[in-house]
Amino acid sequence: PSPLVCATERMNWPAPAGESPSRGACSFPGAGSLSPAPGEDYCCICMDGIREKKTLEKCRHSFCRPCIDQAFQFKAACPVCLTFYGTQIGDQPRGGSMAVTRWTSRLPGYEPYGTIVIDYTIPSGVQERGHPNPGAGFTGTSRRAFLPDCADGQRVLRLLQRAFEQRLTFTVGTSATTGLSNVVVWNDVHHKTSTHGGPQGFGYPDPGYLLRVQEELRLKGIT
Repeated sequence: PSPLVCATERMNWPAPAGESPSRGACSFPGAGSLSPAPGEDYCCICMDGIREKKTLEKCRHSFCRPCIDQAFQFKAACPVCLTFYGTQIGDQPRGGSMAVTRWTSRLPGYEPYGTIVIDYTIPSGVQERGHPNPGAGFTGTSRRAFLPDCADGQRVLRLLQRAFEQRLTFTVGTSATTGLSNVVVWNDVHHKTSTHGGPQGFGYPDPGYLLRVQEELRLKGIT
């Protein structure tokens, strides 16, 4: 993302402690009163020259220390590349299960391999803090998903298991399919819920799927 995107995403944040909103704060794009000189390090959060430089360990992007410290209070991910720092725990309802079995049948595009079958169950319950209506009930779900039993498919399975353990696979919201509210829905990690039909039918063949889902998981800190 460009520096403008980075700053815009955080345009409504309060200033870090000890900062005035006019300098080094994230209150609006272009908030800095000074423009960085050509070649000077640039902080895409406050859109100004970097002061008290802090470089993130994994991705090596740099920011003002007060700016990135404030950003990490909101989400522990690099504002530029979204590399995640720390362990993200989601709001997936508790008490669910993820079962894995294997079939000998083949998926289109992965004919040399068998099929990994994932069965998710999330029981109905009461919404917690972070859900749309805490204290109200929600309707659970059962979902089945499929992966090819090749090396890449096995890697995706391990990542999906970690995501489920960290409560990142599902959330409570409004179903895009039925329009019903207060139901368990996918949480931006796409699954293949059909063995056939291609991308339009949420199935195979889909040559880019395993790479795409790994990127979706990376954005949630699952690598």
